[in-house]
Amino acid sequence: MSDLNRRNFLTGMAAFAASKTRPNILLMLADNWASPHASVYRDPVIRTPTFDRLAREGVVFTHAFAPDPSCSPSRSLLLTGQEPHRLGEAASLYGNLAPNVATYTGLLENSGYFVGYSIKGWGPGSPEKAGWPRNPAGAAFPDFAAFLKARPASRPFCFWFGSHDPHVPWTRGRRFKAAMNPARVKVPGHLPDRPVVRDDILNYYCEVQQFDSDCGELLSALASRGELDNTLVVMTSDNGWQMPRGLGNCYDLGVRTPLAMRWPGRIQAGTVREDYVSIGDLAPTFLDAAGIAPPPVMTASSLFSSNRRDAMFVERERHANVRKGNLSYPVRGIRTLEYLYLHNFEPSRWPAGDPEFYWSVGPFGDVDDTPTKQMLMKDKPQPYFDLCFGKRPAEELYDLKTDPDQVKNVAGRPEFARVKNELALRVEEWMKKTGDPRAIHPHTDFWDRAPYSGARFKGAPPAN
Repeated sequence: MSDLNRRNFLTGMAAFAASKTRPNILLMLADNWASPHASVYRDPVIRTPTFDRLAREGVVFTHAFAPDPSCSPSRSLLLTGQEPHRLGEAASLYGNLAPNVATYTGLLENSGYFVGYSIKGWGPGSPEKAGWPRNPAGAAFPDFAAFLKARPASRPFCFWFGSHDPHVPWTRGRRFKAAMNPARVKVPGHLPDRPVVRDDILNYYCEVQQFDSDCGELLSALASRGELDNTLVVMTSDNGWQMPRGLGNCYDLGVRTPLAMRWPGRIQAGTVREDYVSIGDLAPTFLDAAGIAPPPVMTASSLFSSNRRDAMFVERERHANVRKGNLSYPVRGIRTLEYLYLHNFEPSRWPAGDPEFYWSVGPFGDVDDTPTKQMLMKDKPQPYFDLCFGKRPAEELYDLKTDPDQVKNVAGRPEFARVKNELALRVEEWMKKTGDPRAIHPHTDFWDRAPYSGARFKGAPPAN
């Protein structure tokens, strides 16, 4: 972000503080949409006019992350502004989010906002079993129109539009496919360049475009009511895509997400921010916009503050229940401009889940089913099969200058020892600072023992 853009951005926020106007807040959240899959990010195939509009009329972030590549932990981070490892069981998929934790939705509602969501809020999981009277994202509504109809005219609103797109199976938005050229698809380096892979990517793109189209309808609904320009609009995703080595992994295609915001008069149009931001920053950002001081427990930073990061810390615990004994696959790491460093705490375990069907999804069950996954398991092409399903060493280091696809682990090379040790130290310091239980007990079995509330899939063998 240039100095001029930063001054304009912060000047806009100063004007807001003087006006004391509380905006509406609209979050449009995709389900597993990875960066750089938007036309504003120069993807050669996909077209995302709604997202591009928000970028053109507001701010677009080039290094935005959902730094936990698992759905409910990521949504817990978004709601609370806290790293998932601070949230107990909620650091795992289907883990319980404690009902006494501070959320931006609850704080906004307490301050007079009308709060609700549609389709997918916090989840997957059972808020009721955890003691919540309803979903932490707010009151449930069938759609945005029903929410707006129920909203009292005198109250600002906070609405969470939680789409199911582009979650597998990729069956929606097929009308967009005819305009896509499979020859222009960029196949990442961890996947073989085969027609089935290109077709999977196109089908995923179709659902991204469907999400973008649906978001455009929400903006039109606000414009027709004359409320669009007094609404802070955010469009982003909870995780990366569901292709192998994406969702459930701390590589870029699992944790890096699109992010754009629009708020005329408060955000300078055409702003581009290149600093590192997290979707967890949205919780204090929304509170900041409403004139509410974020509680000290929120470790994330408002995007309207002057705080800037030069790196993003990433993490994961148990994704699906796909290892014998309900075991986690714990990872902590750091993504800088030049490197990605990952520490795998239990390298003897299968990172993609056991090769045998244990409880849910199927073999290598941390990878959701797609034709690409089936092809990899059937044909076992190398090195792609091992990159997606094989065991990994305790440490991984990728030199992003020469290896942007993050497929050549240089952690064991002597010339990278200094960089690896420096990054490992930064991760350790972050873990200590944020109260990560693994900073004290690296091999804690807390998340192995935490209950898993997801359904047992039919055909899974008996658990021992």
